[in-house]
Amino acid sequence: MFEKPSLVTRVAVGKGIGLVIGLAGFLMLPMFVPEVDWLPRWGLLFWYITFGAIIGMAGVFSWHPVLKIRMPWWLFAPLMGAWLNFVLTFFAYDLMAAVMASAFGGALVSPFWFVAEGAIIGLLIGFAATYLGGEGPETAAADQLGVDGRKEAG
Repeated sequence: MFEKPSLVTRVAVGKGIGLVIGLAGFLMLPMFVPEVDWLPRWGLLFWYITFGAIIGMAGVFSWHPVLKIRMPWWLFAPLMGAWLNFVLTFFAYDLMAAVMASAFGGALVSPFWFVAEGAIIGLLIGFAATYLGGEGPETAAADQLGVDGRKEAG
């Protein structure tokens, strides 16, 4: 199940890295915004676990059907990470603005810097997931094969 190529390995690696990053956010958020409630802290933790799982699953798609181009992990993972953090910033703009103002003062006050952070984390997760779990459609197909290389029943 955890051999290469494997979708299960990709998702597990993504969720593991997301858990570490989410825990860091969970623990450090009160340092930047002391009056923050528990709900955004838990949301940030679960966000990055989901973030990692999505990037892990997205590694199955190495070909863009509309653009007709190859989408290697080093292109797709940062784009996906940037998009996911854009959505997070879009819906949690006030909290992200408070974090940026507290963390950096007058410089880098735009909360949309989290989009760049998402691209960097996406690149990290994409690298680790591809290195440990492989890339492309064979990752999904490999998890359906039995020990002897034949498809399992069911």
